[in-house]
Amino acid sequence: MKYRFYILDVFTRTAFGGNQLAVLPDARGLGADGMQKVAREFNFSETTFVLPPTDDSATARVRIFTPAAEVDFAGHPTVGTACALRYSGHTDSDGVILEENVGRIPVRISNQDGVLYGTLTSDAPLDYETAGPSTASLAEVLSLGTEDVLDGFFAGVGLNFCFAQLVSREAVDLASVDKQAWGRLLSEARSSDIFFFAGELESGAEIYARMTAPSYGIDEDPATGSAVAALVGVAGLRSGVRSGTLELSVTQGVKIGRASRMDAAARMRNGIVVSVDVGGPAVLTATGEIEVGDDWLQDEG
Repeated sequence: MKYRFYILDVFTRTAFGGNQLAVLPDARGLGADGMQKVAREFNFSETTFVLPPTDDSATARVRIFTPAAEVDFAGHPTVGTACALRYSGHTDSDGVILEENVGRIPVRISNQDGVLYGTLTSDAPLDYETAGPSTASLAEVLSLGTEDVLDGFFAGVGLNFCFAQLVSREAVDLASVDKQAWGRLLSEARSSDIFFFAGELESGAEIYARMTAPSYGIDEDPATGSAVAALVGVAGLRSGVRSGTLELSVTQGVKIGRASRMDAAARMRNGIVVSVDVGGPAVLTATGEIEVGDDWLQDEG
């Protein structure tokens, strides 16, 4: 059976930058094993499969697969899928609600000089653990000196990450994951996916980052919206702001030649993070069809 697909570069205004995403806007009849096969074939950080919603208030049901596994939530697939539904004519709305494994995720869409810009909002509770891995462990995993690592913590909004705050942009670029050290020190940790960054967690800050997820088969991710959602939430908690909005801009993917930029915000009320936004543009780069054999088709329940 043939399935139509759309390829987008997300969190960039320039084709062949940002984070690649393949979207199948009508994946009915394709089972989970088939979805995994298709995701491996595209071999992008994520591929999404759009199905009819089970919740009448949602626009569509979306399943997200890396080359190695299904994930419950991810930022660039959420933003990119919403924009793909607009580019493909499956919706003409300025806002969609995507039903993902973590629940309903609203995405606002605007047209900025012919390029669609999507902003997701999540009100999922911020999962934040200050007792993260030691700076010495993170330094060893990232092949850096202990003086290069300022802090480490775990956090997530639907998907958990290990965060390492480094002393400078130069340290971020210099870092190289030691797979043996990763296997020994982080592979069984609360999260083994490492988002390492430079910059202060304060409103208006410019963050420079990289991310690797060996457990999902991702050597380096050009843009990680779900990690940015958690990071801006942590910034909100650490800011001491009781009520109001804290904003960050995050640049990622420069080291691998796919520069990405994400705009993020955390809304605070009575010292609690009530919601986070992550947004950016998405460029349509290709469309086509992929043939999926009958062995990988099944009724989608």
